Amino acid sequence: MSRDPLVGTTLSGYTLLDRVGEGGTATVYRARHETHGDVALKVLREKLRQDRTAVARFVREASFGTRVTHPNVIRTIQTGEENGLPFLCIEWAEGELLESYAKRNAPFPPDEVATVITQIAGAVYAAHAVGIVHRDLKPDNLMYDHDSRTVKLLDFGIATATDVTPDQRLTRAGFFVGTLMYVAPEALSGEVVSPAADQYSLATMAYLFLTGTLPYTAKSPREMFTQLLSQPPIPLNKAKPDIQYAEAVEAVVMKGLAKEPTARYADVNAFAAALAEALKEPFAGEQPVSGFMSKMKGLFGR
Repeated sequence: MSRDPLVGTTLSGYTLLDRVGEGGTATVYRARHETHGDVALKVLREKLRQDRTAVARFVREASFGTRVTHPNVIRTIQTGEENGLPFLCIEWAEGELLESYAKRNAPFPPDEVATVITQIAGAVYAAHAVGIVHRDLKPDNLMYDHDSRTVKLLDFGIATATDVTPDQRLTRAGFFVGTLMYVAPEALSGEVVSPAADQYSLATMAYLFLTGTLPYTAKSPREMFTQLLSQPPIPLNKAKPDIQYAEAVEAVVMKGLAKEPTARYADVNAFAAALAEALKEPFAGEQPVSGFMSKMKGLFGR
């Protein structure tokens, strides 16, 4: 693999130490600044720098980051452009992507699920409070430090303002944005969605953290699209044959996954609070202390 030509260079006072990741629109570097110390620097990918929509979306992400202030949202330090390179500087977060952690460790102990979902809900609610819908809430957009059980929402790459007008939209009507496994059914039309769409994504993550699987079993994007529009999600207690949560736990998660936005909770914090309350008594009656439930009880009691 060829060496990244930006590694070792300095951009607006930030020395790029290493390339740590790449998304659909930006390359992410670990960088160091005399005042800010170690930071993450996102630089718009070369092939998109002449794409006016991509540049506008990158600039919009930066502006959204400065509007949302919350302990569980990555802090935006600086935005700018130098030598034709649009960049976004954000705080450096310890830990790993929640996606990677979940692949190794889900299902989580119930108390960990409650802690993680409550933090994510708080971060997302802070965005909703200033008129921003995330639209791409998923474990891959969250950093998790397991030692402190701290979650950080990483970006607002395809977020949108709730008061956006048709001529201000960066996504054409009829085209949806997001990740199919976590996207709300109403988003599939490509129309502007409400904060309830983020609640659906949050409920999907709760389902994953509780079961180690997702509420739909599609094998292809086309099949997933069809299932989201026409089929109910698999009930939580049917996700795995050896997992049986209390009815209250299942009821909360499935309400968050309701196809109709108005059938969900009033907001993401209400969903998280209901789930945390239900997870105080997480299991359905007495479970045999073997296999999965033995593992779960051991984790829950540690």
